[in-house]
Amino acid sequence: MLHGYLPAILTGLQTTLAVAAVSLAIACGFGLAGALAKLSENVVARGVADTYTTLIRGLPDLVLMLLVFYGGQIALNALIDRMGWDYIEVSPFAAGTATLGFIFGAYLTETFRGAILAVPRGQIEAAYAFGLRRIDVVRRIMVPQMVLHALPGFTNNWLVMVKATALVSIIGLDDMVHRASLASAATNLPFTFYAAIAAIYLAITTVSLLALKLLERRFSLGVRRSEL
Repeated sequence: MLHGYLPAILTGLQTTLAVAAVSLAIACGFGLAGALAKLSENVVARGVADTYTTLIRGLPDLVLMLLVFYGGQIALNALIDRMGWDYIEVSPFAAGTATLGFIFGAYLTETFRGAILAVPRGQIEAAYAFGLRRIDVVRRIMVPQMVLHALPGFTNNWLVMVKATALVSIIGLDDMVHRASLASAATNLPFTFYAAIAAIYLAITTVSLLALKLLERRFSLGVRRSEL
């Protein structure tokens, strides 16, 4: 199947999934930090978060990827050269995951901010009035409802991020797209291999949709939906 290149492409798939998973973890970190900064009373924190989301959402993902991989590596080594340290080479995996996480952290910032604002303030005030501790309010009231409100936007961002992992092949990471490119060049069958990885991406997004739909049902237990 696929002229003997299927094992190589499946190995590249493992790299693709690893990039997506690590990028998601980084994006969630940036997203939560950005959301809390936007909701804080600190003017500086809000300004930094607004600048972050505005700039990132206005720049192409590919440009940011190349800036981090090439420009970031030059800037980093210029800094450590002044400190007298040895040259550091940024790996494509580190650069790719950091860039994707940083980019989608801006989108998740707005997702998490909206989810936090959607939690009724009255419930939180009532919980404090009944003597619940802050950690209990967050764990029992804030987080379950925030997750429920954030899941639709989170799902969309995850699906886009999975597809955006194809960009890491540009900086030399040996992912599924890179291996399909090598196979198509060797066999002169580009349609066959790119159609195959398109089907794999479609399978990943389909499984992700089903899993996140089940998660949404889990957090929707006991929630009454209004009917228009």
